[in-house]
Amino acid sequence: MKTKMILSMFFAAALGMMSCSDERDTVYAPDNRQVTLSVADVSLTTDAQTFTVGVTTDHEFAAYTTDDWLDVTPKNSVSLNETLTVTAQENTDTAARSAQVCVWCGGTRRYVTVTQAGVVPEEPAIVAPEGYRLVWNDEFDGTGLGSDWTYEVAGPGFVNNELQSYVKGTDVTEVSDGTLKINLYKDGDDIKSARIYAKRNEGWQYGYIEARIKLPEGKGTWPAFWMMPVNFTTWPGDGEIDIMESVGYDPNVVVSTIHCNKYNNGGTAIESARTTVPTAYSDFHTYACEWSAEKMIFYVDGEELLTYVNDGTGKDAWPFDAPFYVILNLAWGGSWGGQQGVDESCLPATMEVDYVRVFQHE
Repeated sequence: MKTKMILSMFFAAALGMMSCSDERDTVYAPDNRQVTLSVADVSLTTDAQTFTVGVTTDHEFAAYTTDDWLDVTPKNSVSLNETLTVTAQENTDTAARSAQVCVWCGGTRRYVTVTQAGVVPEEPAIVAPEGYRLVWNDEFDGTGLGSDWTYEVAGPGFVNNELQSYVKGTDVTEVSDGTLKINLYKDGDDIKSARIYAKRNEGWQYGYIEARIKLPEGKGTWPAFWMMPVNFTTWPGDGEIDIMESVGYDPNVVVSTIHCNKYNNGGTAIESARTTVPTAYSDFHTYACEWSAEKMIFYVDGEELLTYVNDGTGKDAWPFDAPFYVILNLAWGGSWGGQQGVDESCLPATMEVDYVRVFQHE
């Protein structure tokens, strides 16, 4: 019996010692050392950079970093006053990153947090079509519309029996994250949206005019990217250039059309063409018109959709030898957009524009 009791006490003591050992492996000694770091947290650019950290302590210490893009020397010191040299490697990633320099003295740890900025991606160069140069553009990189844009302010029925009110403000024209959002939404009993004009009093005569757009979805929506004459007196006699229109009841279909006295909503292949863009609502696509004195060619994602030729018979067929300005708008209902009714459950809806660019011959 005594032998069994002695063995039991031995095993109990052994287990107790193992338990203490485990605790000593995971619990640091008391925070009883005096360690002072002479810099605050550090913020760096993306470049490789070096900075120093002053250390004052009452005991020898070790220094290390928590990530391998940082290096610190010396890593050990018996000096009570030491200057550490910290080197950060260049950050080639777009994401910012952070790590720490740690000074460990006895059971005490002190840290300097180091953050390094991420690389800002360069904007891709704007490539002009062959033979053209860029004369005007808006990439919507700011926080609001620039002074080249003006608003239409008008109530329901202003044109085409549309149901919305066109208003001015950042709620209907939101510029953020590199795009323009034209927002169509219900406000009480009113539907609000925006119709905006670029360089309305100047415009451009001829050129390659392009926008990259993601369209809204829903029956009743009617987004458009189009052009009207600066010196407008009569419609359709002075002309209209509809680079892209789409109506929500005809999903993913985009249409390019011209209007003049000779051809005005005739539905002929001479004046209008349509195509299906399966991802028009989920992805951005480019819509463009190449316009010269001889003809207009309309494109969707670089593919020719419609060519309208100047037949030489005069203004009734070709009122397009004059400056025109760019228009972006998102209508609700109306003579075309509301042809099969409207569905308010799709509101709010947004037409998102990545850029608008105008090129002219060099």
